[in-house]
Amino acid sequence: MLKIVLDKFRTRDALDMRVRSLLVKTLYTKPLSLTIGAINGVFASVIAAVYSDNAWMYAAVLLLFLIAVARISSVLYFSGRKTNRRSARRLELLYEFGAFSYSGVLGSIAAMSLVLQLPTAVEVLMIAIALGYGTGASARNAGRPAIAIGQLAFTLGPVFVGALIVGGLPFYVLAFSIALMIPAIWSITMIIFNTLRESIGSAQTSAQLADRMQTLARTDVVTGLANRAGLNHELVERLMELEPDSELAMFWLDLDRFKEVNDLLGHPVGDRVLAEIAKRLKERSPFGASVSRFGGDEFVIICKVDRRKGAERLGRELLEDINRPIIIDTERLTIGCSIGIAMLPQDGEDADTLMQSADLALYHAKVNGRNQMCFFDPSMTRDLVRRREIEHELRTALTRDELSIFFQPIVDLETGRIRTFEALVRWFHPEKGELRPDEFIPVAEECGAIITLGNWITAQAAKACAQWPEDVTVAVNLSPLQIKAPGAAMGILAALREAKLDPSRLELEVTESLFLEDNHSTGDFINELSEAGVRFAMDDFGTGYSSLGYINKYPFKKIKVDRSFVSGDNVGVKSNAIIRAVAEMGSTLEMDIVAEGLETLEQVRAVREAGCTLGQGYYFSRAVPDYLAAMLLAQERDEDRPKMMGTR
Repeated sequence: MLKIVLDKFRTRDALDMRVRSLLVKTLYTKPLSLTIGAINGVFASVIAAVYSDNAWMYAAVLLLFLIAVARISSVLYFSGRKTNRRSARRLELLYEFGAFSYSGVLGSIAAMSLVLQLPTAVEVLMIAIALGYGTGASARNAGRPAIAIGQLAFTLGPVFVGALIVGGLPFYVLAFSIALMIPAIWSITMIIFNTLRESIGSAQTSAQLADRMQTLARTDVVTGLANRAGLNHELVERLMELEPDSELAMFWLDLDRFKEVNDLLGHPVGDRVLAEIAKRLKERSPFGASVSRFGGDEFVIICKVDRRKGAERLGRELLEDINRPIIIDTERLTIGCSIGIAMLPQDGEDADTLMQSADLALYHAKVNGRNQMCFFDPSMTRDLVRRREIEHELRTALTRDELSIFFQPIVDLETGRIRTFEALVRWFHPEKGELRPDEFIPVAEECGAIITLGNWITAQAAKACAQWPEDVTVAVNLSPLQIKAPGAAMGILAALREAKLDPSRLELEVTESLFLEDNHSTGDFINELSEAGVRFAMDDFGTGYSSLGYINKYPFKKIKVDRSFVSGDNVGVKSNAIIRAVAEMGSTLEMDIVAEGLETLEQVRAVREAGCTLGQGYYFSRAVPDYLAAMLLAQERDEDRPKMMGTR
């Protein structure tokens, strides 16, 4: 309770000091009113001195003139200047000294005009000047009541005494009126002061509340860092304060696979991870850097750097810090990070351009494999324009019949017969010609069009396969995004029903990247289609992360050995040993092993001797349209017919 009371007094004292500082400022505002009052007092006093022809009166007028000049000069000099607690007190004392001196001398001259019994007009003039100045000063200086009442007392006090000395009923009434006037003016002054004090106090409190609300609006509640609004504010300030020839770096960070933490461990754990990442970023960032949470799992750091080398060094240090394991209760988490870096002024001379450049660099860092940093390059802008064009045109390509399905045979290495056709999409643009799949498939995945495109490919492949002999199957590549889309399995089953194709004749090829973000939807998708009879194949085997675990967990019927082991630059003893090991595993698990990228007879013989059961590549055939695929099958059947007749 005592602490609460003390805190209230401290708060009140602090508020009183701020109010006092502002009220002291009011003394030095509007110098014109003080100047007019001082000049009127001096002119009236000169007239009184001339009529009195008294040396003391002349001396008093000279002193009044000097005080007036000093007061006007000080008010003009200090008007509008910033003040703190100490300077406000000094200004108040200076004003008090000048105000009391001027009031006392003016009041003394008015009293002397009564005592010396100057002409009635002069006496009236000086009494009017003294009364007007005393009451006017009280109103003007009501912000500091002690000064206001002091001026009133110093001005009217001598007149009160002079009236009593002269005596007589009129002067006694004057003295009595002055005695009543002082407390009345005092009361009015205090009313004005309290009103001013409350108004200023309320304004100060409102300003503090507004400042706090602004701070909260610019602060991320989870990490304590600046949020997006705070980032924009700090970036503008940084650019305004940046010295010529200085370089500024923006680091845009995106945590890799953070969504898994939220999905598997819950948002409270995710918030603790974000707070820990924020702590590491603040500790690693150089002094004076601005660190903010842009949103979600993205962070932005703005700081001065020693050219590109300094930025590169800091980027590596940030990656190392974020990659350090995070211990949350009993969980040991490792969070990767992708970083895009843009430099000012090279990559942008304003805030918007700099942020666009850093965002583009971040995008390329993620596309290139994640957990790495990437500097902005002007070519990224051209790539973005190209990708946006492809995205726009891809959405209408299906309706324009610009897309086609080609089929590449997968051949039995023992018999030479076609066992499967892999369906491959081709895009023949009316103006740009044929576009490679590696140009538009990533764009389709990025913009979400891969789901529509994938469903269309599956439907077209199923319709073509339905026209082939029943022992020939079709293989379709699936994107992880397509698999994770709601109702993905139902869409594939619907395509099979529409084509009247037995589910066992459809093979879905998936890559190991699908399982990097393993979740229930992936397992449910594979299990649902497997139960319906659809077969699954592991594509690009050997280039991923933990394929053996996935093969043990999911019902794969086929493994496709990546072409880099067959026709890559590093083909040799080691790659042959890997192929043999995979083939032996496939034989044990009763799985077909497909060797991709076969281009020569020597390669075919090598993989067959290693134990591979199927082969695919240019040696057998390139991908061909559906009618040529049907012709290949018909030709194969025609060649087999004489053989069958000869065996009868």
